[in-house]
Amino acid sequence: MKKTCAWAVAAIALVLVSGCSQQQSKPVLRVWHFWSAPQHQAVFDSLIEHFEREHDCRVELTPLSWSDGKTKLMAAFNASAPPDVLELGSDWVAQFSSSGVLAELAESDVEPSLWLPWALSPCRWNGRYYAVPWVVDTRVLFLNTSLLAAAGVSPPHTFEELLRVASAVQERTGAAGFGATGADNHRLYKKILPFMWTLGGDILDSAGRCVLASEANVRALELYAALSRTGIIDTQKQLDAAFVRGEVALWNSGSWLIEKIERENPALRYAAVLMPGRDRSAPGISFAGGEYWAIAQKSTNPALARAFIRYMTAPGQVIAFCRRIAEAGFPARRDCFADSSLVSNPIKRVFAEQLRAARMTPVHPRWLDIEQVLENAVVDVLYGRSDARGALVQAQTKVQALLGR
Repeated sequence: MKKTCAWAVAAIALVLVSGCSQQQSKPVLRVWHFWSAPQHQAVFDSLIEHFEREHDCRVELTPLSWSDGKTKLMAAFNASAPPDVLELGSDWVAQFSSSGVLAELAESDVEPSLWLPWALSPCRWNGRYYAVPWVVDTRVLFLNTSLLAAAGVSPPHTFEELLRVASAVQERTGAAGFGATGADNHRLYKKILPFMWTLGGDILDSAGRCVLASEANVRALELYAALSRTGIIDTQKQLDAAFVRGEVALWNSGSWLIEKIERENPALRYAAVLMPGRDRSAPGISFAGGEYWAIAQKSTNPALARAFIRYMTAPGQVIAFCRRIAEAGFPARRDCFADSSLVSNPIKRVFAEQLRAARMTPVHPRWLDIEQVLENAVVDVLYGRSDARGALVQAQTKVQALLGR
């Protein structure tokens, strides 16, 4: 009996050792991503498990936060210990591409014809590809329909109507007409750029020269400041909360707000519309952001890394990801960005439509520095420390110094 038990124990040990050995012999792919919330990780993990089975490998996931993820990525590259695959925000790709730490991708890896044209721009640096688009999203105008009804006004379609509606709500109901993002790093520029773009302004011209002080941009900033005086100036987080509480009539926000409303104030009467335009002939141009996959130049598994990116950006996986995580937005692919399963919610349908009139920020390695200068200028105007023209002239001078031109 003792011999039988000994043989059984030995057999079990052999199986365990064999299993561990097989697990250790599998190739390991290190992936760093930004879906760190528990509910997001569960969705991410389910997709990864299928990839691991399909490719007989092990994926080592490291979730990052938006507050310090970029710093951790840069530290990993500086220490020559980067992940094989990394997720990058659209505003960051140029900085990493231009620094030489990302692997160059062949055109066959990227398949340029698959993507929304404006989503492809951040992938390129100096005529070469360094990233692949994954998901994109935009911002639309949320309306508190109860406040608009109480003020006796209709949803705005133009900037002139937007200011008139916001003023009417403030004067007739006492509520905030418009929510204006103030000092809020990496968020404020996403709120002012749609006004600038829609009125014909830009940050850099086609030759890469700063054009912040253009007449169009001055008018846009004057309008944004006027709107701020009809309501509240605060951070995006606080303005999201104020809208959910029913305290703000007009607020430009993202798709994450849908779930927040459903969770915290499902009785709120609200709608979403396209960004108002210069006139009624076309909607305004909204800000678009996106997430991209890239491969470290020093990846030890470049072939497996390419397979991972193909897998994550394939229609089945990316649609499932966006369907299960509403704030992920939409696939960056032309063939499925407005898939019917993603737009069953009428509010989400507005976001999909707005993506047809959306833009990303300029592709430039110093963009994060440029955005800081722009945001500081807007804050100075919102708090009365400068007028729009003076703030933008000063901002243009600072950006020109940054760019050395």
